[in-house]
Amino acid sequence: MAISRNDGGALAEKISDLAQKAGRSVATAESLTGGHISSLLGAAPSSSDWFRGAVVAYSSEVKHDLLRVPPGPVVSEPAARSMAATTATLLGADTVVAVTGAAGPDGQDGQDPGTVWFGLFDRGVVRAVRRTFPGDPTEVVESTAEHALELLIECLAAD
Repeated sequence: MAISRNDGGALAEKISDLAQKAGRSVATAESLTGGHISSLLGAAPSSSDWFRGAVVAYSSEVKHDLLRVPPGPVVSEPAARSMAATTATLLGADTVVAVTGAAGPDGQDGQDPGTVWFGLFDRGVVRAVRRTFPGDPTEVVESTAEHALELLIECLAAD
């Protein structure tokens, strides 16, 4: 099921509340979502107080050169982890969610369409999680954005 602008806005509003209460800054590193997550966060209330920005690194070369993704596949755990950690440094953020994946219709790096790796950097700790979403590329992008926002909420709420 795709995330609607209203649902995304509600999730981003919750992130705004949590980030402000925790005194934390947030950023994103995006590939397959092409800036969709940062668009939702930037539209949230008081986003200028807590949202540091985003790096949209769609091409593999940008991931490797700018976000220090190690050589090898970019749809992978090491890529997601590196994207999150490097973006935290580049943008000076406390908490970063990164997404890299194969939205489809074809696979990428040996991964089936719908495969997404999420990297989450939170005050020096980096973790990654893999999810597979059904649907066409638009649905995969929407599901990825929703899950990324949910990961941020989970992280900020655990403070």
